Amino acid sequence: MDLKEKLIASFMAFEERVDVHSPLHDIRTQALKNFENKGFPTKKEEAWKYTSLNTVLKNDFTVFPKKESAIEFNQVKKYFIHEIDTYKVVFIDGVFSSHLSSTTHDGIDVCLMSSALTKPKYKMVIDRYFNQIASKDDSLTSLNTAFASEGAFINIPPKKVADKPIEIMYLSTGNEAALMVQPRNLVIVGENSHVQIIERHQSLNQNPVLTNSVTEIFAQKRAIVDYYKIQNDSNEANLIDNTYVSQQQESHASVHTFSFGGNITRNNLNFYHFGEHLTSTLNGISIIGEKQHVDHYTLVNHAQPNCESFQDYKGIFNDRATGVFNGKVFVDKIAQKTNAFQQSNNILLSDKATINAKPQLEIFADDVKCSHGCTIGQLDETAMFYMQSRGIPKKEAKALLMYAFSNAVIESIKIPELKQRITKIIAMKLGVKLGFDL
Repeated sequence: MDLKEKLIASFMAFEERVDVHSPLHDIRTQALKNFENKGFPTKKEEAWKYTSLNTVLKNDFTVFPKKESAIEFNQVKKYFIHEIDTYKVVFIDGVFSSHLSSTTHDGIDVCLMSSALTKPKYKMVIDRYFNQIASKDDSLTSLNTAFASEGAFINIPPKKVADKPIEIMYLSTGNEAALMVQPRNLVIVGENSHVQIIERHQSLNQNPVLTNSVTEIFAQKRAIVDYYKIQNDSNEANLIDNTYVSQQQESHASVHTFSFGGNITRNNLNFYHFGEHLTSTLNGISIIGEKQHVDHYTLVNHAQPNCESFQDYKGIFNDRATGVFNGKVFVDKIAQKTNAFQQSNNILLSDKATINAKPQLEIFADDVKCSHGCTIGQLDETAMFYMQSRGIPKKEAKALLMYAFSNAVIESIKIPELKQRITKIIAMKLGVKLGFDL
């Protein structure tokens, strides 16, 4: 039985466990039908032309993880931004860990999707937001919707500023020979509210893991959302991350993606505009080697006038690593005065490293300012020579140039402690100490 057949066969047992009479029954059933019809994506699809899941799907994944394993905070402390106080929503093999978490209902809701999906007090919120912006056509999003039961639920009421950042952590213990998990996150940020969120998926050993994650983010009028994704997993971990962002008037939403590890990482990032004078920011840094693969697939749908979007993705690829950037900006005919910028810059450190880039603009309005660009090259030999002539060893000179290459994205991080952490990870990936106070 392959993974698709196993998932379809498991659906009835899953529904009985989460309540077959749930109001979400019809949504789940329809989503499963869509996945059953389409199956896992293949390279025959244009959007997946450069990314194959065939080797990943050969693993015999367990789709229903066991109960929570015993993990102490000191064992996983290094994966958290422990230098500051944060709310924490932690899952171990897909199961919520109350021991490691620090949730709240004090003015804001930082809790579990399972609670939001089942408790009557959240019914109006779920009816209004759940599965409203996520794609109904994408097969992997549909698969997640069919099995949606657990993840992080964050609801920031109007005129509230979250008093500290929120960390969402998914830990895989490796107790299963191979494990598939499907977290579902829902983030609602009310009018004039502000939140900072850090998300990480982390394997604790080398057993294969397949994570099919979906996150829906709703930024209401004048809301500010800063979302940071740290992807620095083991070489047996595979992540398919589907993020959908809905923005209303004058909101500011940013998603920063740091892809440093994992076997196959696919980031599907979709922004939809439902109001004027709003700003969308999509930043990313990828530094990978060996046979790692990172694929960024982005969409910004400018459907209203007077809006801005900025995309800045940096990639550094070594050994036999492969990268993909497919970025699309769509400007509707009514979206006049749009300002859209998209840039993908890439460095290949090896003759066997590969990057496939496809920046796209679809513009149906005439009064807009839109630009896109892509560069692929190697390190500047003249700059290398200059630095070495000043007494900087070749290895350090190379690392400094790569750090400077990534610096614009690093500087966009608004949490100082997270900026330090990302800088430290980059230094480790480059194999040097860059001289920063960490």
